[in-house]
Amino acid sequence: MNLILASGSPRRKELLSLYTTDFTICVSDFDESGVTAPTPAQLVEKLARGKCLAVAKDHPGAVVLGCDTVVDVGGEVFGKPHSVEDAKRMLRALSGAAHEVHTGVCVSDGVRTESFVDSCRVTFFPISEGEIDAYTATKEPYDKAGAYAIQGRAALWLDRLEGDYYTIMGLPVSRTARLLSRF
Repeated sequence: MNLILASGSPRRKELLSLYTTDFTICVSDFDESGVTAPTPAQLVEKLARGKCLAVAKDHPGAVVLGCDTVVDVGGEVFGKPHSVEDAKRMLRALSGAAHEVHTGVCVSDGVRTESFVDSCRVTFFPISEGEIDAYTATKEPYDKAGAYAIQGRAALWLDRLEGDYYTIMGLPVSRTARLLSRF
């Protein structure tokens, strides 16, 4: 199988390597700005499909994997923060509360396209303003949906999760492997 990961995420590369190391990376040029959907879960599936199909059209015969992850706080989508203040706003909203993380996954071989969304419920302990200030002074939150890395310092705030831990990191490994095996 000629497998292409349509993502520049180092976390997705690492997680896909648990399934196979025989893949190449081709970052999608898909324009996400005009994509809308009724719910965050539907949005993330449309974004994953868009990224996947944008790469698949240029690589006939390849199996392309596209993904997207968003944090959902009561129906509001938290993507990657645009600034320090935006990151602080997100972290304050997540502090002491539960939220959902949705990862959309799409696989296409140019003929057949299949996708799914996996969701995980995450609850954080309260996060102090001092912790928020210290965290947003690092580089960690700025390339992550919801302004946090669960595998990084945000591990200190995790109260509980319900669902697949790897969904929070951006690639639900077991469900993705099962989908890829059908190609």
